[in-house]
Amino acid sequence: MALLELQNVHCYYGAIHALKGVVMQVNVGEIVTLIGSNGAGKSTTLRTISGILQPREGTVTFNNMLISGLPAHQVTALGISHVPEGRRIFPALTVTENLEMGAFTVNDSLRRAERMEFAFSLFPRLRERARQLGGTLSGGEQQMLAIARALMMSPRLLMLDEPSMGLAPIVVEQVFEVMCTLNQQGVTVLLVEQNANLALQVAHRGYVIQAGNVILEDLAANLRNNPTVKEAYLGA
Repeated sequence: MALLELQNVHCYYGAIHALKGVVMQVNVGEIVTLIGSNGAGKSTTLRTISGILQPREGTVTFNNMLISGLPAHQVTALGISHVPEGRRIFPALTVTENLEMGAFTVNDSLRRAERMEFAFSLFPRLRERARQLGGTLSGGEQQMLAIARALMMSPRLLMLDEPSMGLAPIVVEQVFEVMCTLNQQGVTVLLVEQNANLALQVAHRGYVIQAGNVILEDLAANLRNNPTVKEAYLGA
């Protein structure tokens, strides 16, 4: 069953035509990855879904509800959490305060406490640094915090933009293990990842995007064995 659908989505940055009729679908319970070169439109796709950008043409539907045109805070409240490229934590706030910001629409203090405990259980290092300012954390800890903050809203769809960028391999492994655990617990994931090999290992399906166009869609295993994908994105 489709949780998210994009139909003929066109998006612009001023006069630059960034997305050119993107069609894609993410089903309930899947990990779906977008792969492509820098500037292909992957991050733009996530920004359009989350309401940061608005499509000039086409529609974005989430859980059978039209969400294109809604502001970002309303999209988040519907169950879509976006972890942007570069993490974008609040450096002058503590770890705990960053997490509280992730639950800005949750009025139930008990629920907020339960979600924070869940986040700390996924990333024990954050519990150790609960009173530390976000800006003083390492890059890996900031990525953990960005993901944990996104989980404070109990999202149905978690969108991750380049979660491995700039991280040590051991931290990348931990982040991807958490992502897979969340998926096993029922969270649907849309992943943009520079490491296409890693992304296709964990994903169920994938889309290849090039110059704002989806040029290929298939099961992740098939994409890993596709000669064109191998040559262009997998270093084969």
